[in-house]
Amino acid sequence: MIIVTGATGNLGRRTVEHLLERLPTDRVGVSVRDPRKAQDLAERGVRVRQGSFDDPASLVHAFDGAEQLLLVSLDRTGEECVTGHRAAIDAAVKAGVGRILYTSQMGAAQDSRFQACRDHAQTEDLLRATGLPWTALRNGFYAASALQLLESARHTGDIALPADGPVSWTGHDDLAEAAAAILTDEGRFEGPTPPLTGPAALDFDAVAEIAAQATGRPFTRTVVPGEAFRKQALAHGAPAPMADLMLSIFAAARNGEFTAVDPTLAELIGREPATFRTLLEHTWAE
Repeated sequence: MIIVTGATGNLGRRTVEHLLERLPTDRVGVSVRDPRKAQDLAERGVRVRQGSFDDPASLVHAFDGAEQLLLVSLDRTGEECVTGHRAAIDAAVKAGVGRILYTSQMGAAQDSRFQACRDHAQTEDLLRATGLPWTALRNGFYAASALQLLESARHTGDIALPADGPVSWTGHDDLAEAAAAILTDEGRFEGPTPPLTGPAALDFDAVAEIAAQATGRPFTRTVVPGEAFRKQALAHGAPAPMADLMLSIFAAARNGEFTAVDPTLAELIGREPATFRTLLEHTWAE
């Protein structure tokens, strides 16, 4: 039995679908905050149980019988994030889970400029301390984040963002397929994986060129001072912690934390990962 948390989210749901292509449905289970959102999975024979990171007892029940658990990282930051992960890891130990896989991130380090990478590093330390077999999927930076940052430029033609550095933007679906491949080849990686990245590291100057090629329209790249960017984010309704988090992405990119390009993801999925241009064209076509 393989249990997946966050199975109604982008990465979790895709991973479940890839698992169902490889395994009988009775070997796949999900832990979700709201089981109604996973009703279609239950109808297909997937075990659906309610589990909340804020209710450790529910997680113990949701994880019961799991030979492997895929812990999809929470959409939280700082101590709130690490506390939730700690609750899930403790519940996995109590439930007798055999192995924990965790969706970490390339650049995970205690001294990262990006808060989320510091959270991932702390969570990896918690996994290391359990004594259980574990794997940290060092996922490339999600391309969906870059596409969100480009949403305004999509209409204006001007990519007005802080100074950055190259980032290995990577597609959710490729990462989900890799997670399924690792889950069904138990023990393939012990501890952190190599960076699971897209085929190229791009800064936003390169992204502007790609956007122009993909659309046949001109795109410019304007460097916005960090404080001006923060004020713009606040003016558009972003809470201060979120504005600071967004700004820290650019600081980490300038620090070279997301530049690695590695062949491991391609080896896991048996093909080259989707390029940023492909992901951009698909998203903008929608």
